Amino acid sequence: MEARGYQTGFGNEFASEAVPGALPVGRNSPQQVAHGLYAEQLTGTAFTAPRHANRRSWLYRIRPAAMHGKFSLVEQGAFHNVFGEGPVTPEKLRWSPLPLPEAATDFIQGLYTVAGNGGPEAGTGIGIHLYAANRDMDGRWFCNADGEFLIVPQQGRLHIETELGVLDVEPQEIVVIPRGVRYRVTLPDGQARGYVCENFGALFKLPDLGPIGSNGLANPRDFEYPQAAFEDVDGAFELVTKFQGHLWRADIDHSPLDVVAWHGNYAPYKYDLRRFNVIGSISYDHPDPSIFLVLHSPSDTPGTSNIDLAVFAPRILAMRDTFRPPWFHRNIASEFMGLVHGVYDAKAEGFAPGGCSLHNCMTGHGPDAATFEKASVADTNQPDYLEDTLAFMFETRAVIRPTAQALTAAHRQTDYPECWMGLRKLFQP
Repeated sequence: MEARGYQTGFGNEFASEAVPGALPVGRNSPQQVAHGLYAEQLTGTAFTAPRHANRRSWLYRIRPAAMHGKFSLVEQGAFHNVFGEGPVTPEKLRWSPLPLPEAATDFIQGLYTVAGNGGPEAGTGIGIHLYAANRDMDGRWFCNADGEFLIVPQQGRLHIETELGVLDVEPQEIVVIPRGVRYRVTLPDGQARGYVCENFGALFKLPDLGPIGSNGLANPRDFEYPQAAFEDVDGAFELVTKFQGHLWRADIDHSPLDVVAWHGNYAPYKYDLRRFNVIGSISYDHPDPSIFLVLHSPSDTPGTSNIDLAVFAPRILAMRDTFRPPWFHRNIASEFMGLVHGVYDAKAEGFAPGGCSLHNCMTGHGPDAATFEKASVADTNQPDYLEDTLAFMFETRAVIRPTAQALTAAHRQTDYPECWMGLRKLFQP
């Protein structure tokens, strides 16, 4: 397979063919498809979903997706949806970067579950994972039947070959692989590390802009979809599928990346976070993090998301006579944060690129003592240019349950709550 350029525009109806004449004209599934291909529909929403929300694509492929061996259960590893039944601590939690592996580890083998809620059976919620890999996926492909995979690279590029084409992704970009799409990941830089949001609920969409108007935040034109690319390869290979929280494997005697042409609006896509158009205040206070919203998965409650992806990109703070970093706050939402690049403006130290933190519902958090003292005496007559930085947040309406392996991990910073202990009583009646 080789990349053949990108098609742009979020959620558009696309048509792409790697062999001229492979796409039928006038009908989706003719009695006989050109070039001896099979017609197959991949559907990501209910058949009866409203037209504006319906997601599906027609694939014209060398072999149907049903052609593979029987599935057998894979022994449970560090990648799962076991979020625990017991009490959830309200403590503030933070982890150092996931160590890079020493043994040969591909993308799927390198997935490590940190936290989550809900699950594929409930059809709502989020799985939060990290990945650290140093080997290409060789002779094996992955398919997640449980939810969308939103991947946030932090170190090292990813070359992702999917059924619908190729996506090359680097740190400060994101990629979304829809539920059910088969793919493999190779590592152009030899090793890679990053974050994954597994969405069990409604598909990610662009947020409505409301009073912001017609421009701002993530622009649809900046989302990129792959052109059709395929491979016709036979051999003794492996297909790994995630279904109902468990991994299953099946033998497959050919590459499943054999889609010669496709059309529709259900496909992988990527977005460069550096193109995000930040909206900010130029008067006072610090607007809510909804001004940093890139994508969201809506819930069954209007105005409340199943998952929000917010990005804290380079920006200018120009408010006068106010506290510019994020203030101290408690939210009904639960927040998982990661740092892709640079320094986060609300933490002086300890929050390294590749690290992450979890602040659950109504758990008090905000700037540490050093950041508070520095910001309290800053000259607000001068703008503050936040450059060379990129942090993000997965926010959800439900409590995020940390996994047992994450709570006992060697890279968990058990002294994290102490960064607020330096705050002094300043009250002077």
